[in-house]
This record gives sequence, structure tokens and C-alpha cells, in this order.
Amino acid sequence: MTRCRDFTAVALRDWGWLPATTPEGRERAEDVLLMVSEVVTNACLHAAGPEELVLRHADGRLRLEVADGSPDPPRPHAPRSPALPGGHGLMVLDRLAGAWGSAPKANGALGKIVWVEVTRPSRPPWRSD
Repeated sequence: MTRCRDFTAVALRDWGWLPATTPEGRERAEDVLLMVSEVVTNACLHAAGPEELVLRHADGRLRLEVADGSPDPPRPHAPRSPALPGGHGLMVLDRLAGAWGSAPKANGALGKIVWVEVTRPSRPPWRSD
């Protein structure tokens, strides 16, 4: 999981999301790193680990995809106390992601891809990047 977060942090720096110049930007970047952790952790817990992490960036939108070998789509747990550990990953995605979901791998390959989309926070008007 650490390598996936580190890889994502490097990509966010390359794409200008980090270092963030506003509190909203810093929060959004931290949200992205948390969502990577959640999706990768779910692949570890429910699918024998992630097979691939793909990040795509275009037009102020980030899409992250985690492929694993399980064909079973993510399923939320029954509601439970937030004070209890574990079982809150999909709730985190619901709250932080612009959209998320899963799809079977292409070409009949066994497994799925869990994807998450996040929009970049607004840039201050004086920034040109």
C-alpha cells in the first residue's frame, strides 16, 4: 500500500496537485491518497492483493483504477458504529470521490477494476497552470 501511495504522491506532484497552494487543494490531495489506500487495502483484504494501479489525469479530473483478480464487486457492509475499526472504506469513497464503481476486466479476464474519479479543486485566478 505504501508504494501505491508514494507513486500517487509523485504523480500528483508531476500534475501540479502538490504542493497544493490552498487549504482546499491540500485537503483534496490528502483525500486522493486516502482513497488510494482504501481501494488498495480492499484489494488486499478481499482479492489477494492489487494487480495494477493506474492513474489518469486530464482536464482537471483524476481517475484511479485498481485491478484485482476477484470478479466480486465491492459491497458495503451493514451500517455500523464509526467508532468500530474496519469496514468503512466504501463509505469513505462515497463521501470523498466524485464518482466510483467497478467493472469486470476487459476481454473476459478474471477479476475487476475498481475506479475512482476526483476533480481538482479550483485554482486561484492568478495561477496559470
